[in-house]
Amino acid sequence: MLKKIANTVRVLTADAIEDAQSGHPGLPIGCAEIGSLLYGEILKHDPKDPSWPGRDRFVLSAGHGSMLLYSLLHLSGYDISLSDLKNFRQLGSKTPGHPEYGLTEGIETTTGPLGQGFANAVGMALAERIKAKRFNTKNHKIVDNYTFCLIGDGGMMEGVTSESASLAGHLALGKLIAIYDNNEISIAGNTELTFTENVADRFKAYNWQVIENVDGHDVDELRKAINDAKSQTQKPTLIMAKTKIAFGAPSKEGTAEAHGAPLGEEEIRGLKKNIDFPVDKKYYIPDEVIEYFNSYEKELSKDRLEWMEEFNSWSEENPKLKVEWDEAENLFYPSNLRKELASLKIETPIATRSASGITLRKIADQIPNLIGGAADLSPSTKTYLDKYNEIQADSYNGRNIRFGVREHGMGAIINGISLYGGFRPFCATFLSFADYMRPSIRMAALMKLPVIYVFTHDSVYIGEDGPTHQPIEQIESLRIIPGLKVFRPADEEETKAAWYKAIKNTNSPTALILTRQNLPHLEKEQDFWYGLKNGAYTILSTYSEEYEYTFLASGSEVSLAVDIAHKLINLGKKVKVISVPNRGEFKNEKNSYLKNLINGTKKIIVMEAGIGSGWYKLIDRDYELISIEDYGGSAPGEKIAKEKGFSVDEIIDKIIN
Repeated sequence: MLKKIANTVRVLTADAIEDAQSGHPGLPIGCAEIGSLLYGEILKHDPKDPSWPGRDRFVLSAGHGSMLLYSLLHLSGYDISLSDLKNFRQLGSKTPGHPEYGLTEGIETTTGPLGQGFANAVGMALAERIKAKRFNTKNHKIVDNYTFCLIGDGGMMEGVTSESASLAGHLALGKLIAIYDNNEISIAGNTELTFTENVADRFKAYNWQVIENVDGHDVDELRKAINDAKSQTQKPTLIMAKTKIAFGAPSKEGTAEAHGAPLGEEEIRGLKKNIDFPVDKKYYIPDEVIEYFNSYEKELSKDRLEWMEEFNSWSEENPKLKVEWDEAENLFYPSNLRKELASLKIETPIATRSASGITLRKIADQIPNLIGGAADLSPSTKTYLDKYNEIQADSYNGRNIRFGVREHGMGAIINGISLYGGFRPFCATFLSFADYMRPSIRMAALMKLPVIYVFTHDSVYIGEDGPTHQPIEQIESLRIIPGLKVFRPADEEETKAAWYKAIKNTNSPTALILTRQNLPHLEKEQDFWYGLKNGAYTILSTYSEEYEYTFLASGSEVSLAVDIAHKLINLGKKVKVISVPNRGEFKNEKNSYLKNLINGTKKIIVMEAGIGSGWYKLIDRDYELISIEDYGGSAPGEKIAKEKGFSVDEIIDKIIN
């Protein structure tokens, strides 16, 4: 029966891609046995409840092969109709070119950028171990699932795969099973052109169990390999499945031509003939396949209902844990959190990275499911939760994750932790290295995941480390990512409010941009809590109907603007200073709010210790943009800033003359 299911997947894939005249038939047709075994026998899941917490997770890291997943979800009984398959890659369909989380039932994560899904799977497997340690009891094992991942040759080449695989081996994630579709074909031809390493030896060096030489078209061999993987509890497993791309296609089997283009009508007819399916019927599903899944769906529901019974018993025996479970699943934060943070005393002057660390540790005491770590930079980013244990291979009951120097893997892994459910993950590195994890940040924004990024050492003011570590373009590059909220606080109070906003934001990622250098406490004319909500607010003004100068700035430049304003006021000038901790929110506010803040201003001065291009959208009159459009040097930060024009006297001279 599984072979017939596999052949059904082949037909559905070929027909849908041919009708769309777009898609990747090679992988779904070549991996049909793998998918059919997983969805027809192995996976613990229930189409009647796609978000059931006890389910196994399956990640199609090779997301271009999406028709494999759509076909199997349709056959399994998920809310994907035959019409949806016929609508493959069409506007508004449930079956886009690559799987999209939140759009289609049964999709655990958005995949397509190669290697991202593999790293997400590592995060899911890690989340399972942490959650099991926290909630399982002697009598009840309510967290006990596997994470499966299908990765191809292209994904195996990506650096993010290496980073996350290395950490998975170090953390001994024994319930992670990756199946490697080793068909030796990439877009440009045979993998011998570029990829001749020994993948098995690489993963063995990562502390993985590697099961080699598995025939990816032999269901019995695949089943045995998966059972062997499950028997190894101290290491993740890589199953090296030898497959042929477009298996069964008469002339395109095993060729690069089958990777990313429709097979063509004649080739499809030949494929159907080879697998003994009706040649002239499109989207053909044998009655026995439908009957099999109708019957199997009842078994799947039975497994879920049995889990629910155990979960209910666990809940009755452990009422306190049940409350913690519900709070974690719903991303609960205490109603008095803002009040708690407002009363938190932080001595100034202080770097906002240090103020952030104090705030983070306070929040961690209030929210038990807040976990995370840094890319080997926790002493510098101030993100270590020193009251709590570390997560290591022999201890999953901690809250500090040591990601090592693996920014890209770190970003994708915390996406996986968030996707698993029940956690508020954060991660940290220097702002200049946000570039290393940008693809993962973009994926978090696409999926609307409430992860939190802590980016410190935010400008040339970090000084002696020089231009390699001094971010110039990074703040602007983060601000232009749709859906990413970017906060750059100006002092310790704005930092507390920024963290509060990050915790409240449960439907998109948040980036906190923080200084290495100390900043003074700022006296504020308007309420900074309100200001953080709206993106900007007035710090200081001469309470005039008209102003000669209004300053717009964020982060460390706000205190510089205040110093300049005081000197201008002494010169008899009418001045206003506006802090813009979240320019995206400010820009998106109704024009009335923006106009009210800058109303009556003759000249606007924007100050940004980095690329300033994005500020032009806020400027509608005479202006001066004081920014840094080139890299800094290696010297004390204040000297570099002054050399770049960021000093009180130089800016006053510039705007007046």
